[in-house]
Amino acid sequence: MNKDRGSALEVLRIKEYRSFITARFFYIMALRMVTTIIGWRIYQITHNVFAIGLIGLFGFLPAFCLALYAGHVIDKSDKRALLLTTTFCYLACVAGLIVISTGRVVQALGSHPIQWLIYVIIFCTGVIRAFAGPALNAIVAQIVPPEQLPGAVTLNSSAFLSASVMGHATAGFLIAHTTYVFSFSIVGFYVVLALFFLLRVSPKQIMLAGSEKKTWESIKDGLRFVMMTREVLAAMALDLFAVLFGGAVAMIPVYASDILRVGPVGFGWLNAADDLGSIITILAMTIWPLRRRQGLILLYAVAGFGAFIILFGLSHWYLISFIALLCSGMLDGISVVIRGTILQLKTPDSMRGRVSSVSSMFINSSNELGQFESGVMARLLGVIPSVVFGGCMTLGVVIATWFRAPSLRKMEY
Repeated sequence: MNKDRGSALEVLRIKEYRSFITARFFYIMALRMVTTIIGWRIYQITHNVFAIGLIGLFGFLPAFCLALYAGHVIDKSDKRALLLTTTFCYLACVAGLIVISTGRVVQALGSHPIQWLIYVIIFCTGVIRAFAGPALNAIVAQIVPPEQLPGAVTLNSSAFLSASVMGHATAGFLIAHTTYVFSFSIVGFYVVLALFFLLRVSPKQIMLAGSEKKTWESIKDGLRFVMMTREVLAAMALDLFAVLFGGAVAMIPVYASDILRVGPVGFGWLNAADDLGSIITILAMTIWPLRRRQGLILLYAVAGFGAFIILFGLSHWYLISFIALLCSGMLDGISVVIRGTILQLKTPDSMRGRVSSVSSMFINSSNELGQFESGVMARLLGVIPSVVFGGCMTLGVVIATWFRAPSLRKMEY
């Protein structure tokens, strides 16, 4: 454990990292604008909670199925070139959304075909994300020296969550003008392309150790590392189930429209509340990093997250709902930083792509799977009981992890 670690802001002295973190900000902001508008649009077309769940399913399937192979590809590839390619593919998907959102196309096709075309594009973005998300994480070690990785992880989380808030809020304010939202997203992706194009990583590319290995052998190495590193496995599993069952965010369009009745602007702020809370926490942790008992703090944070999800599920008042999501986001921010730091510190350079991809299967894909789970449970139990059930399950996961993974509870870095 390093008790002499300085402020995370010191990593901003590295020029290439400043370019990377700026690109990451615009990247996430553009994606969040798109996902916000899609959730609202699908519910306005269908007025069906299960249709919202299908958004998660179509995003989850390709990202999950390709994750392990993507990790193998990332570890033996030029990560900068891969990020340029995936960003260009995102641009093409957003352009497709603009086309099917124009009045002439909507009138010609009708709402039902438009709904399924949106699902097809979401499926394509899931394929892209299988490669893009882990590559974004893996390239950091080529830009930042090992001793500054904890600070880089904290700032990565700050940029991610700040961009999420901006994306959700901007889309909320412009939600009546769908093509404007998509157009702003395209501008954001062009900025990202320019910054990634100018990015100069270490000339010694971190390549897959023993590149002659067969793909499946390489994939098994990554899985084996995660399964044998108890702290990494426990942190991933904890977040997996917390996000899977605590996915109240998926039901925000329903709460905003039918329960709280706040309209599109209120919907945008509810969507941003979770990320806004995380920003508050992570900015504080940027200046005052956690120095001890991080594993125990992680468990408490996830338990608190579940409790506030229950409060959100039961609330019929906008202010209480907003505060509940804000507080759940503050606690989730602690989890994000601790888990991200564990992964960066415990993972060898030659396996960062594969381990990031396994993490993507555990964490990132669980967002989409959690959205599908929320849609299914809302269909079976009703919207409010499904959210409360998810919060209770999150608390149950923390209790199980407390007893089943004592190494995580005692972990410090």
